[in-house]
Parts: sequence; structure tokens; C-alpha cells
Amino acid sequence: MGSLVLLDLMGGVALLLWGLHMVHSGILRAFGPNLRQLLAKALSNRSSAFAAGLGLTALLQSSTATALITSSFTSDGLVSLVPALAIMLGANVGTTLIVQILSFNIAAVSPVLFLIGLVAFRTGPRSRIKDIGRVFIGLGLMLLALHILLNTLAPAESAPGVRVFMNAITGDPVLCILFAAIVTWLVHSSVASVLLVMSLAYAHFITPYAALALVLGANLGSAINPIVEGARRGNPASYRLPLGNLVNRLVGVLLAAPFLQPIAELLIAWQPDVAKATALFHIAFNVATAALFIGLLDGMARLLKRLLPERVKEADPSGPRYLDESALETPSLALADAARETLHMGDHVEIMLRKVMAAMMTNDRALVDEVSRMDNSVDSLDEAIKLYVTKLTRGSLDEREGHRAMEIVSFAINLEHIGDIIDKNLSELATKKIKRRFQFSAEGAEELSAFHKRTMDSLRIAFGVFMSGDLNEARKLLAEKAALRNAELAATERHLDRLREGRPETIETTSLHLDVLRDLRRIHSHICSVAYPVLDAAGELAAHRSAESELPTLSAPAPSR
Repeated sequence: MGSLVLLDLMGGVALLLWGLHMVHSGILRAFGPNLRQLLAKALSNRSSAFAAGLGLTALLQSSTATALITSSFTSDGLVSLVPALAIMLGANVGTTLIVQILSFNIAAVSPVLFLIGLVAFRTGPRSRIKDIGRVFIGLGLMLLALHILLNTLAPAESAPGVRVFMNAITGDPVLCILFAAIVTWLVHSSVASVLLVMSLAYAHFITPYAALALVLGANLGSAINPIVEGARRGNPASYRLPLGNLVNRLVGVLLAAPFLQPIAELLIAWQPDVAKATALFHIAFNVATAALFIGLLDGMARLLKRLLPERVKEADPSGPRYLDESALETPSLALADAARETLHMGDHVEIMLRKVMAAMMTNDRALVDEVSRMDNSVDSLDEAIKLYVTKLTRGSLDEREGHRAMEIVSFAINLEHIGDIIDKNLSELATKKIKRRFQFSAEGAEELSAFHKRTMDSLRIAFGVFMSGDLNEARKLLAEKAALRNAELAATERHLDRLREGRPETIETTSLHLDVLRDLRRIHSHICSVAYPVLDAAGELAAHRSAESELPTLSAPAPSR
């Protein structure tokens, strides 16, 4: 009997957590970018920041999610510490709203939520409709889980062994606080913990006094997760916001704990339903804590900055700038971050391509060395982007998000290949030219410069196609690919004409000249790869492939060494 009760209890808690996860992920998927923009706009003062934190957390049903988003803003210097702390005060109050709603007996609504959610999820024409369906299904699961918990706990109330076990756990208020803090930290949700406490109190497994102590512990435990997950280990300043939030919770707990017995007696006298009284205490505690600290945030911010100063370090060009780990739970935000990082990688490649040609034309050996160092940065960024997108794809992505993830990885790989061609081929050609003191003919140098300029222009167009998916620009890019292939043929013919004339500069640089043309054309082919997914989505890829197969080709000579 006891084993079955425990198993049903664990199943109910698991269902509650999964429902909470579905609501959280559904809201983030449907409104993630808008929520982040709303949060960023609401930071003009602490009052609006408090309201933004309250509203956002009420939607997400997770103060941890709000803390992670806000921490990423603060760590990047986009949000000052005072409004960020105000957001967290609002977030703490926001978690109480869903608990307050669920404290009422509305389990009969769950079938309706399931039906609405299933219809929206299965028939929704757009991704956002499907995500809202996920939210309704999650809410239905939460209500069903609470119903299961209450039905499971009711018959177990008379079991003496269960009551002895619960009395041993909840007999000491300090033990209650620590126990609830640990459980909340493990399940990552104060909402789930408080709802479980309400179920235990409703079934008379615990006294009202113990229920309030467990609520304090749940509030304390929810402040631990942002410290563990949201802080960046290399930057002490990233701990300011989560530590400030933890201090606020801890001080509130220390102030409330000595008065739990009279508070419990007062609440029960006013609200005999222990579950509703527990929910009232939860909201009262967070509102009182917010009222206490909202005026003290300036001093707290100064103290946190003094204790946790910003670590000054040189910028690492090979390190990623935009890959925010806290955004991985929101695919739309994570994909935007990965795309920005890929553009950052593209900036490195663009500089490499410009510098290697300058080294080729001016015989500047220092520029060749710079290109080699930058290729190491490109390789590091490529690895970071692929690892980040791999982490993202471990979760559930819809079809559009999955395609975008593959586009990002594909473009990053092509940029890395371009970097390798620049470093391993063009740089070696430049080094060879510098060592042997070769000089291109005036016509040859002009041809190579013009060919290089067209390649650079196409790279910039490719960046735009990658971010916007513009069909006309994608067509323009592939049209330039065909034109550049013809330009390579024409340039090669002109070079052979000069070679037949017996020009000394042309004779000594003939292999260099043709190899540079070949490598620039190879780079251009990698650049144009970004256009293929856009044309494929428009149903035009097959026609372009067919047209490309009919273009004339030129067998380039083997690269000279």
C-alpha cells in the first residue's frame, strides 16, 4: 500500500513538472523574441522593471527563466543592476499568481484545456498557434496532476507509517526550510514545490505551521538555480544579479521564520482552507519582500559591484560573442544568436580575404602572418557555432527551426572552408611571390584586383541573403557566380595572350596568376552556397542546377609549390 502511494505521488509530481515545462517552453517558443524586447523596453525605472518581471514570470511560470534572461542582459552590459534587481523582485511576485489561481478547485477545466490544446497543436497553420496549443496542454496536465496528488494523498492520510514519516520531516521549521529549498533547487520550480506543499496541507499530512515553513524554503531554493546556471564562471560580475536575488530571499526568510506560528494561526482563523492559506502566505511573503527591498536597490547594487568587480580582460577574437547559453531553451532566440555569431565569423573571413590580397599586391609579409592568426580564430568560432547549434537541436525544434539550424551550420562550414583556402592556398601563393620578388604585369594585377573585388562584393551580398533570405538577392548571387566563371575564362585567355607575347612579368608569374584566379573562384563558389536554401524554398533550385551544368568549364593547372 505504501509503495503504491509513493509511486502515485511521484507520478503526480512528474506530471506536474512536465506540464509546467510544456507551458514554459510553449510561451517561450511562441513569444520569446517579443518577451525579450518587452523586457528590454521596460527598464527605464524600477517600477516598470518590477511590473515587467511580474508579467513575464506570470506568463513563463518560472522565475528561473526570467532570472536567466535578465542575467544575460546584465552580463552583456545591456541592463544596469538596479532595474535588473527590480525585475527579479517582480519575478518573485509573478510566480505566486499561478499558484494563487491553481489554489482553487478547477480540475474540471483540464479536459477542456486538453481539447483546445490538441486542436491548436494538430491543426494550427502557423508555428505560434501550435506553441499556444502546447501551453493549453501543459496547463491541463498541471491541473490533472494536482487532481492526482489530492486523490493519492486522501486515502493515505490514515496510514500511521506515512504520518510518522511526514512528522519526522516537518517537525523542525529549520529542517522544513532546508528540505524545501533542496527539493525546489532539484526540480527547478518553486511553483511545483508550493503546489505540492498545498496538496500535502490540504490532505492534512502537514500542519499549517510546517506548510508555511516549506513555502519559505521553496522561495529560498528558487533563488539558487540562477546562481548555478546563469552566472558565467569567467566573470565575477555575472554573479551580481543572482546573488542579490538570493540575499533578498534569504533576508525575507530570516525575518519571517521567527513569526511563523502566529502567522499560521492568524491565516487559519481567516482562511480555514489550509491549501488556500498556504497560497496566500506565498504571495504575501513575496509582496512584503518586494516592498521591503524596492527602495534599497541602489545601496545593494553598489555593495554587489564592490564585492564582485568586473573582470577586465583583453578581448579574445577567437571567442564567441553572441552564443548565449541561457537562450537555448528558446529556439528562436538561440538561432538568432547563432546567426549573429556566424556573421561575426564572416567578418573575420572578410578581413582575411582583404588582407591576403593586399599582401599579394604589396609583398607585405606581416599581412600574411596576420591572415594565418585570423584563420585560427575562424576555426575556433566554427567549432563554437557547431557545438551551440548541436546543443539546441537536442531539444524539440519545429520544421522551420530545424531548417534554419542546418542553414547556419552549413554557412559556418563554408566560411571555415573559405578561411582554409585563404590561409592554405592564397597565403602560400603570397609568400612564394614575396620570397621570389615576383611582380604581376600591370594588366594582370588589374585583372586580379577586379576579380577579388567582385568576390568581396558577393561575400557582402551573401551576408544579407543569410540573414534575410531575400530571394532576389539569392538570384543575384547565383547570376554573379555564372558571370564570374565566364570572367575567369576571359581573364585566363588574356593571360595566355600576354604569355604568348613573351612578357617577362607574365612568364614568371603565370602559375601564381592562374592559381589566384582558381582559388578566388573556389571561394566564390563557397560564398554562393548560402543562396541554395533560399532558392530551394522557392522551388527554383533545380532550374539553377540545370543552368549551372551547361556552363563552360576550364581545367585549371595544378597549383604550383
